[in-house]
Amino acid sequence: MGRTRDAGWQCGVRRTVAGVDPTGAWARLASAEGTAIWLGGPVALEPGPYALADGREGEIRVVRPGSHVRLTWQAAPGDPDTTLQLRVLPARTGTTVAVHQERLADAEQRAQMLAHWEGVLDALRPVLAGGA
Repeated sequence: MGRTRDAGWQCGVRRTVAGVDPTGAWARLASAEGTAIWLGGPVALEPGPYALADGREGEIRVVRPGSHVRLTWQAAPGDPDTTLQLRVLPARTGTTVAVHQERLADAEQRAQMLAHWEGVLDALRPVLAGGA
């Protein structure tokens, strides 16, 4: 992934967690602990606006429990919105969590967000596995 005509700069990161079923992974991602890690604060995954304690805000646009959530997201308060999608996919050995972000400003922001989401998914691994 890189730059597209319709979505601008974009990035994607995936991690597979062995021994975790998609239903359990979704429940943990949607929990207050899970959203605090990947979204930046405890947020109910329901369509509509959300605001984080640090001043970032966005809108949850689509929620398909057990499958995916699509929302607008800011890297820092006041930054332009990007579109973020988080998916839970069954994998042969467990569950894959995939993050896709689009409408990034440029290649530099793409590189920053790739590193950010890799760190986020690594931080989520113990939560998804059922420990913390």
